[in-house]
Amino acid sequence: MILIELSERQQRIIEIVKENEPITSEQIAQLLKVTRATLRPDLAILTMSGILDARPKVGYLYSGNNAVSIISEHIKRTKVSDIKSMPVVVDEQTTLYEALVALFLEDVGSIYVLSHGFLAGVVSRKDFLKSIMGGTDIHKVPVGLIMTRMPNIIMTYPHETALEAAIKIIEHEVDSLPVVEKQEGKGKEYYKVVGKVSKTNITRLFVELGRQK
Repeated sequence: MILIELSERQQRIIEIVKENEPITSEQIAQLLKVTRATLRPDLAILTMSGILDARPKVGYLYSGNNAVSIISEHIKRTKVSDIKSMPVVVDEQTTLYEALVALFLEDVGSIYVLSHGFLAGVVSRKDFLKSIMGGTDIHKVPVGLIMTRMPNIIMTYPHETALEAAIKIIEHEVDSLPVVEKQEGKGKEYYKVVGKVSKTNITRLFVELGRQK
């Protein structure tokens, strides 16, 4: 859990509400000798975190909840399926040149490589750069020769949480994760790519939560 570090004024507001509940924002402002506009951000933080309960035409009440970040709880409830975006995929026989064009046209950091429709590997910008600097003929060499192959690929699943995906991205120092659905056949496991989760997806989630009122 992520704990909110309360300011001195926010702690004072909690004490005032405990002693005088229900109490309006105007009354709190008078006791603290500040304007209601000054208090607005503090009251927003305290209500969103569940410490105070705001009731229309009544005022503020102390809820008694711990100061746990609402953003933390929301991320724990948000599934990968809710934030995933479209992946960029190519077949393993695609030339490096064609794959590189797809990478830049879609403006992504990595592309996923398929074999018979299932995940076989991943190629990053760094992989392309190494190949070019090494003198590889990008018009003839297939992308399958330079990709990071299964099972050395960090994946995530639609049912996992955004927090779990974010932890994988940080721990393994990757830009994105393929979102996969596992299938079994002939005694083997196959992974169908149904999306991707990147640092951008995680950042966008934080921004959307921050904009909520």
